[in-house]
Amino acid sequence: MSFFTTFFHWFSGLFWTKTAEFSVVGLQASGKTSFVNVIGSGQWSEDVVPTVAFNFRKLRKGNVTFKIWDVAGQPKFRSMWERYCHGVDAIVFVVDSTDQEKFETARFELQSLLSQPTLQGVPLLVLGNKNDLDGHASVQDLIRELELNKITGRPVSCYSCSMKSQHNLDIVMQWLADRSH
Repeated sequence: MSFFTTFFHWFSGLFWTKTAEFSVVGLQASGKTSFVNVIGSGQWSEDVVPTVAFNFRKLRKGNVTFKIWDVAGQPKFRSMWERYCHGVDAIVFVVDSTDQEKFETARFELQSLLSQPTLQGVPLLVLGNKNDLDGHASVQDLIRELELNKITGRPVSCYSCSMKSQHNLDIVMQWLADRSH
């Protein structure tokens, strides 16, 4: 980029910034914290410590400031999901697309979360993580298994991704930026 283009982007960002706040939820070990780390730093790491309760991260991409709640997925923390999803611009539900034995639990927890009156109309983005591994579920499989086609009253999108290879993360970030205000 030229100096003038860089300066223009910097200058316009001072006046025309947007904010997108979203919560990242899902069962334990689905890749929630890896997702947050990769979009924040661009680096994937195998050394991720399980989240206890929640983590908060703020980052800027272009003219959008992202406020991200990364909420723990262990059973004892799932009752907190609604609290961290209330008032956000979108809910990101991360699923380990290789662990099909947990799809029923994931569907139950997702449906329970979305049934909360305070979350009515909040857009939902489902990320089928770990698509770089053999035996991962396709987007169509995730839509069927999580019954995403039965969800009404809110925008719903589903993408297959990989934090390790950063596959589809640009599309995901654009989807989230489009929900900014």
